[in-house]
Amino acid sequence: MPYISVSVSIFKPKLHSLSLSLLMEELVPSSSEPLSPQTLASFRSFIINPSTPQSKISSIFETLTRSLQLTPDSLVLNLLSELASRHSNLSHLVFDSVRSNALLSSESIRLAAESLDALASISNTDPTLSTAIDELDDRLFVSLCFGPSVSVRSWLLRNAERFRIGPYLLLTLFLGFTKDPYPYVRKIALDGLVGVSKSGIIEDRSMINGCYCRAIELLGDMEDQVRSAAIRTVSAWGLILVASNLETKLYWSDDLFVKLCSMGRDMSMVVRVEAFDALGKINLVSEDILLQTLSKRVLAITKEKRSLGQCPAEQFEILASNVAGVLVHGLEDEFYEVRKSACHSLRTLTIISAEFAGEALNLLMDVLNDDSMFVRLEALETMLHMATCGHLKVQGTHMHMFLGTLLDSNTLIRSATRKILKLVKLPNIELFRLSFDSLIENLEKHPQDEADIFSVLFHTGCNHGKFVVSTINEASEEIDQASEGKLGFDSARVAALLVLAISAPLSHGEHVCSIPPRIFSYAVTLLGRISRALTDIMDQNALLAYLSQCSISTTFSATELNIRRGEPCLPVANIEIPNDTSNEIDGSTRTSSQQEKDGASKLQSWTMREPLELAAPLGEFQVEVRDEVMKPINLILAKVKDIWPSIHSGFTNEVLRTLRNFKEELATFTSDSLGTIGAVAFTLQYLQELQILELVLLTCTLRLCKVEICCHFATLKKLSTTVSRVESILKSANIEPTIFISEVGKLLCLNEMSSSEASCNPFMFKELLKHFSLSQFVLCGRLNQIKAELTIPDNDSENPLPFVSRLPVGIPCDITLHNTSNENKLWLRMSMDDESTQFVFLDLNLFGSSDEVRKFTYVAPFYKTPNAISFTLRVCMGMECLFEDVLSVKKYGGPERELTYLCQEREVHLSMISEH
Repeated sequence: MPYISVSVSIFKPKLHSLSLSLLMEELVPSSSEPLSPQTLASFRSFIINPSTPQSKISSIFETLTRSLQLTPDSLVLNLLSELASRHSNLSHLVFDSVRSNALLSSESIRLAAESLDALASISNTDPTLSTAIDELDDRLFVSLCFGPSVSVRSWLLRNAERFRIGPYLLLTLFLGFTKDPYPYVRKIALDGLVGVSKSGIIEDRSMINGCYCRAIELLGDMEDQVRSAAIRTVSAWGLILVASNLETKLYWSDDLFVKLCSMGRDMSMVVRVEAFDALGKINLVSEDILLQTLSKRVLAITKEKRSLGQCPAEQFEILASNVAGVLVHGLEDEFYEVRKSACHSLRTLTIISAEFAGEALNLLMDVLNDDSMFVRLEALETMLHMATCGHLKVQGTHMHMFLGTLLDSNTLIRSATRKILKLVKLPNIELFRLSFDSLIENLEKHPQDEADIFSVLFHTGCNHGKFVVSTINEASEEIDQASEGKLGFDSARVAALLVLAISAPLSHGEHVCSIPPRIFSYAVTLLGRISRALTDIMDQNALLAYLSQCSISTTFSATELNIRRGEPCLPVANIEIPNDTSNEIDGSTRTSSQQEKDGASKLQSWTMREPLELAAPLGEFQVEVRDEVMKPINLILAKVKDIWPSIHSGFTNEVLRTLRNFKEELATFTSDSLGTIGAVAFTLQYLQELQILELVLLTCTLRLCKVEICCHFATLKKLSTTVSRVESILKSANIEPTIFISEVGKLLCLNEMSSSEASCNPFMFKELLKHFSLSQFVLCGRLNQIKAELTIPDNDSENPLPFVSRLPVGIPCDITLHNTSNENKLWLRMSMDDESTQFVFLDLNLFGSSDEVRKFTYVAPFYKTPNAISFTLRVCMGMECLFEDVLSVKKYGGPERELTYLCQEREVHLSMISEH
């Protein structure tokens, strides 16, 4: 029941007792007068004020109780309920007052219902009143339900569970009100029946059957909301009826299935969605009925088996037409919500019959061309569920359409397809190679998917060992040629072949693996990239050990590698090959302990028989690092511009996942050869800062577009600060700002010259949105990263530096600078806490020329030594942001602009010199 809220001003926290007394005398009228809204509002201010004395609260309670006795009122009830919730010591008194003065004595149905609401709310805040709410007479509740007020009746039925009404009485009420003339009441009554079914208390088959049959009658109701509720009710009680007797289980399950199928062509989209959702909950149906749902024409087998029941010919035709092709209609529906629901219902139904699963797969393959990403994803999730249950039999006619989803623009679609490929058993080498080529095409078009693609290749190889051996032997010359030149990042096919090759010794079966050992040596050059893909199986050390062992032998089998399922193995090489049975598409990986617990995976482990020895020095497989790094970096930057459409469409999780994949890829490049560290650092900053900052600008602009915004000055300040940071990044890399950033900067300049009222004009900011888009950035040439290394020699907690309290102390600092110029303004920041901070300027002209790397020792004076036996100083080096517009407050000769810190903060331990 909705509360009537009163807008009031809260009094100051502390009021003198005398002031309260005087105010109460003014507010409280004579005993015969009703309380005015102003008085009630003032009472509420006292009630919610924690500083109000308890005596005044008691006085307010007495006044409200008198008012309730004289003229019961909704506002008084609400105040009493709030008083009980904020002052628990009065909850019992308030409960008794409301029960005796409002509930039992009220002649108004609405006021009585509001009293019930207040009593239920009070009992929720005080558990000791739970027995009191149980003692309320059920007859009053029933009487109010049959009152003339429709809104009160609806509210009572919807909140019946709050009043502890007996389940059999509730069942009777709900069944009766399914015939109410008002559709909203019928809908609530049906929902109430669903709630009673979940309690599991009703066990009488005649009552269960009565609820089921009454809900079936309402499947033909004129109102959409009633038919939707009827479907839920039919499903709930129908499933109870199915489970109540094993002998009649199939009969009632078929009956329930046919009744729900009849709603699959309802005129309402919401009703159709509800029908297919309910169909997906049924786990037992006669096979001929299932097959009939996939054919729009009545099948001969349906007529022969008569699973629809022994009934007159006309009725049989009606039942058959209701079932015929209903799932086909659902998958072809004009609304994507219906198509998605129909796909989901197939998850359970395909488990029932292998023949039905094969026929349904043909339809699902067509759904992969659906316009809606949600429907395509649901179809793939259903196929994954089928594969997990062993009912996914992929044929050659399916493969081209299925593998085409590997090139989908959506990350979730591609990921779902790859999950299915991990589990599929391909019947011949032609389909195996077609799958391999499609994965290569996926890798070339979406390089950010590399880790997941490598994982799929490895698992696929483990499931198709003979096909792997044949493929690698044919492609060995291609791999050798690549290794003679350079095994570059852009050689996606060669990298994929190597991943496929190393899976062969771990393939299921006892066949002999005849892959040349040198192939495993080649794979060592991709150790980092491959280990990232196989984190669910082995770590990098185990992978290196495995590749080294395999590069020694000429031919071997799984047995010769001591592969044993489920046995412990040496810590150096713990390899697990899980059967990926997860039906989740969110990319999460279950832990080994979870998999072992539910029996959903099997382990394969191996142990070394002899010490490891690399077949060839790693130096023979060195690559040209600059090309290895710059090409993937530019590929990553090329993909960044594609993120904005996903953001615009609301796929925030996909955007974050894509950025995370980019950063993980950059983390694999660690060489400092030819300045690649600078390129990697810049790209990481571009991903973590620039992209996010431009989105922050967009967020601020969207907020300022709102007319009713109340924090525009704070938002304008944040907008100005963010623009300064963006311009600093762009200027340091010599990059032109986007049109959006430029227009934001122009508008901020105009606002600084105008009045505060004009600066908040939302229409000016709304125009900025037209200019926002993410453009591609190409990284050319060489980038140098400015960074520093700072150490304090021979200093730790056991070897503190000596100092004399209140006198300056010198802090020796070994400093290494990278790519700094004499124009840079560097500062040492030394602090004990936020208030005791000192800055020391470093004049780079005193420390040699502007080389790429220069090292020197500098003794920094710290003047603010405390009067203490010992203390710890935190030292860090930062560089002034010369392009930063926002100036900071200058302290103790410190920097004029914000600092960008170039190294990690170091702790310096100091101890006072002993007088002895």
